[in-house]
Amino acid sequence: MLSSSTSTLRLHQPTRPHRRHPPAPALGVATHLASPRRWRGHAPGAGAPLRARPQRIRAVDAAQPFDYESRAAGLLEERQRLKIAIVGFGNFGQFLARTFARQGHTLLAHSRTDHTALATSLGATFFADPHDLCECHPDVVLLATSILSAEAVLRSLPVHRLRRNTLFVDVLSVKEFPKNLLLSSLPPDFDVICTHPMFGPESARDGWDGLPFVFDRVRVGDCPARRARADAFLNIFEREGCRMVEMSCAEHDAHAAETQFLTHTVGRMLAMLELRSTPINTKGYETLLRLVDNTCSDSFDLYNGLFMYNKNSTELLNRLEWAMDSVKKRLFDGLHDVLRKQLFEGSPHAPDVSSSNVRK
Repeated sequence: MLSSSTSTLRLHQPTRPHRRHPPAPALGVATHLASPRRWRGHAPGAGAPLRARPQRIRAVDAAQPFDYESRAAGLLEERQRLKIAIVGFGNFGQFLARTFARQGHTLLAHSRTDHTALATSLGATFFADPHDLCECHPDVVLLATSILSAEAVLRSLPVHRLRRNTLFVDVLSVKEFPKNLLLSSLPPDFDVICTHPMFGPESARDGWDGLPFVFDRVRVGDCPARRARADAFLNIFEREGCRMVEMSCAEHDAHAAETQFLTHTVGRMLAMLELRSTPINTKGYETLLRLVDNTCSDSFDLYNGLFMYNKNSTELLNRLEWAMDSVKKRLFDGLHDVLRKQLFEGSPHAPDVSSSNVRK
């Protein structure tokens, strides 16, 4: 409103209602400037119209304080890390420990022989006393003893000091024997997985990729945490590229009598011949020499255990003996036929056995 005494123009700005902030834009929306707002009224000649301060909208996919995807992946990997107690820290136990440590698992070790220095070099903690080992409450107890000593070692462990649902895993070369041993010796709340890595330090010197790993989930509790723990242990071998083969312990032993006991038997028989490399080696002969090296690098206790604790081994040994006798018989029968022809048909002095010269 204009007064007569002044020419001043009073500009009344309308009251701005309260505005809610718009919702955040969807992922991937680029940063932009909002359109500036003008006040509807302004005095003529009063200069540029008043403008609202521009508001900058930030994209939600800009740098965040945390990388949630990486954080989630890290948490998943951390959950899959296990505290593994290796009972029987001999050649094969040490072989497995190297890969376990490289994958970031916490390692404990126990053996009759003091391997403190070696365990430390592999990142494991060695316990001479099994009571101290069990009081560390490992997630997994890995039985890596020889077949012959497995029962005595298992019964020496104070399992009452372990958590009541501890997972026991064996890596013995036979499966029915440790399965029955673990089920009869351990409390019913303990989980049991019987496994057999079908390789060793010699055959897996270049890695585990493509090598068979046999396992049988004998008893795993029906709760998410216990199933996840079992999966985490099996994932150790899957991550290394092993060919995962799930089969029953009985089926394993039937196959292993041929794939393993027969291989060790032939290798040890060839070792008794004291074969040596020659200047004219064939590929087949070199394969036999490697077979001798691979089988005889294992202890005789392992071979003896394959025979004593796999009921299929006796039958296979009898079949092998029969096969050898059959081959020998075929060779000698052929030799006798040649000798008979040389003695009685090709010689001028061969006796005449025709019917005309037979005395009546």
